[in-house]
Amino acid sequence: MLHLANDELRIDVLDPTADAARLGPRFGAGGFVWQVHDHHIGPLLSGPEGPEPAPDPFNGHGLPEACRDRSRSGSPWLWQDEVGFAPGVGTLSRGPDGVRIAQSCTWHLDIGPHRVEFRSQHAAAGYAAELIRTLELKDRRLTSHSRLTNTGQQPMELEWFAHPFFSLDAAGEVAVELPSTAALPADSGFTLAAGILRGERRYLGKDDGAFTLLAGFESTPLDVRIHHAGLAGGIRFQTDFVPSECPIWMNGFTFSIEPYQRLSLAVGDRREWQLTYDFGHSQATA
Repeated sequence: MLHLANDELRIDVLDPTADAARLGPRFGAGGFVWQVHDHHIGPLLSGPEGPEPAPDPFNGHGLPEACRDRSRSGSPWLWQDEVGFAPGVGTLSRGPDGVRIAQSCTWHLDIGPHRVEFRSQHAAAGYAAELIRTLELKDRRLTSHSRLTNTGQQPMELEWFAHPFFSLDAAGEVAVELPSTAALPADSGFTLAAGILRGERRYLGKDDGAFTLLAGFESTPLDVRIHHAGLAGGIRFQTDFVPSECPIWMNGFTFSIEPYQRLSLAVGDRREWQLTYDFGHSQATA
C-alpha cells in the first residue's frame, strides 16, 4: 500500500497495481483510501466485513469512491452493447457472475509524504475520459479531490458516489449528527430524533442491516458528524456539492452515508468536486 502520514494520522491508500486483488468493478482504483490510523488509538474506519483482512472486492473497506456503471433503476451508464466504460475502473464486460473488469485503467502517480495524485486516461465503448484523483493530508484533515474531463467524441451521462465506511461503537451502534432539514421515510431501519441518526436496533454480522434514502439535502451540500468514542468531536464529513441523492446504509460492522452526483458532460466538459474528512483529536491526547 501507499501511505500519507504526519504526526497525527497515517492514511493507507491502495496501490492500483500492487493491491489489484483488493479491487473490483465497483470502486475506483486511484485514490482508494483503505484505512486511517490515529497514532494514539489505532484504525478509525471499517467495512461491510469488519475485521476480515481480505474482504470481497465488491464490499470494499475504508473510503472508496466510484462512478457507477448503471443507475439505481438498473439502466446502464456508458455501455455499448456488452462493453462498458467506468472512469477510474476501466473497461467493463458482463460475465456469468455479473459485471467484471475486462481491462483496468492505467494510472500515473505523483507521491509525496502528505499528498498523492492519481492520473488516468482511458477509452472504451465509444467513450473516453481523463480522471485525476488527489488525496491530501493536513493536520487531522483528509481531502479527496476529483477532476473528470470528457475527452471523447460523445456526451457522457453517469453517476458518481462516495461510499465511506465508518466504525460502529463497542455496542455495535452509531450516532450521526445531521442537519435540521434531514428526514427519513417510514420503516427505514433507522431513527432520527433531535438531529441524531441511529440504527433502529443492533444489527448482527454483514448480512443483517438497513438501507434507505435520506431526504433533506436537495439544496445544500452534505455536512454531517459521525460520533466516535475515541475522537473528540467525532468525524466531520463534508461535500462541496449538493447530492443528487443520499443513501444511508448500516450492518453489524459499519455505517455509510453515500452522497451521489448526477454528472452530465458534453464533449470537452470538465467537472471537479471535493470531499473533506475532519478527524477529531484523539481522546488520549485531548
